[in-house]
Amino acid sequence: MVTTERLILYPADGIQMEQAIAKVQDAELKKAYEEMLVGCIAHPHQWDWYAMWMIERHDGEHVGDLCFKGLSKNGVAEIGYGIEEEYRGQGYATEAVRAAISWAFEHPGVEKIEAEAEADNAASQRVLDKCCFQASGEMGEEGPRYYRKRLGIESMIEVI
Repeated sequence: MVTTERLILYPADGIQMEQAIAKVQDAELKKAYEEMLVGCIAHPHQWDWYAMWMIERHDGEHVGDLCFKGLSKNGVAEIGYGIEEEYRGQGYATEAVRAAISWAFEHPGVEKIEAEAEADNAASQRVLDKCCFQASGEMGEEGPRYYRKRLGIESMIEVI
């Protein structure tokens, strides 16, 4: 569990993930959630790196979710995130992504976090910019790719 000023982030368990899969209407998102659950089952010792992470306010209100798409042997993890429409534009994505990155870099061997943002999704690109990601110049399935390397002592400053 990770706590910020306004949010609590935690990896969903199998039941929560199955419930999210059953509820979601968007076929692409349903597929992503199913892939997360398959990853969790295939890598139970790395559950947190494959699970959907719930993003909730301190009052328990669910505002979105995020995920890491596994952790590679060379210390690279990809992050994805989404905020429910009614909570967008309030800084929740930036706050959650910063917290998730800090959590990830607390783990030895994690050297880089990657992300993709659709070319027309300026809000998501702003989140990545605020979280010190840099454009890689590469294109991924969902759009331009970004990365953030471990910053050493600077990454610890964000946790404080």
